[in-house]
Amino acid sequence: MKLSTVFRSLAPIDIRSVRRDSMTSWMIFLPILMALVIRWGVPPITARVMEQYNVDLTQYYPVLLAYFFIGMCPMVFGAVIGFLLLDEKDDRTLTALQVTPLPLSGYVLYRVTVPILLTFGLMFVLFPLANLTPFDLRTILLSAIAAAPTAPMMALLFGAIAQNKVQGFALLKLIGIILMVPIVAYFAPAGWELLFGIIPTYWPMKVYWLLYAGDTNVWLYVVVAVGYQLLVTSLFARRFYKVLHQ
Repeated sequence: MKLSTVFRSLAPIDIRSVRRDSMTSWMIFLPILMALVIRWGVPPITARVMEQYNVDLTQYYPVLLAYFFIGMCPMVFGAVIGFLLLDEKDDRTLTALQVTPLPLSGYVLYRVTVPILLTFGLMFVLFPLANLTPFDLRTILLSAIAAAPTAPMMALLFGAIAQNKVQGFALLKLIGIILMVPIVAYFAPAGWELLFGIIPTYWPMKVYWLLYAGDTNVWLYVVVAVGYQLLVTSLFARRFYKVLHQ
């Protein structure tokens, strides 16, 4: 079955499911809200701190933008898809799906493609909307490529590990904490930051930091970011298949 056919079949159902769920219905707008808060809140705070304490907060803009956009944005979309997976597990929709013409591989492909597209596209909205840094198409493009695989990785993490929405909420909090760990790498001495590379979300953040600093030789980091996250995603996908067949 073609992916376009799967989209036409499942996308309207997903839209209705998200609209009915009070939590996921507002989560999808969270990245836009974060960008607006940054746009209107950060410059006045920066000016005030500079005036009173003579501390320039602009040097920390890469940390702020990497955390909220490169890290949080794909996590949000991954969580939304992850909660849809948990709903379908609870309703035994996934069990029923196995006897329909739609193959499970096509369903999973749809589930990982949607958050990738949403994350990739929204990057070109969030950075200009936040307006903290000059618009740079190459920086946004490469950062979006590096960050997009984070979303399906998060979605399948929910589907593979959490048994229900209660566990899903607990997992979401844990992921939020883990996402903060790569930020420490920004302040680590040269060479030591690679120790944080075991966390998949470190690599797309590193891509953005290098591009922000004007480094043009980032392709290796982009490849590692995409490859490592896809590897982890495939591991979660295998676990997800096993859960469905238990």
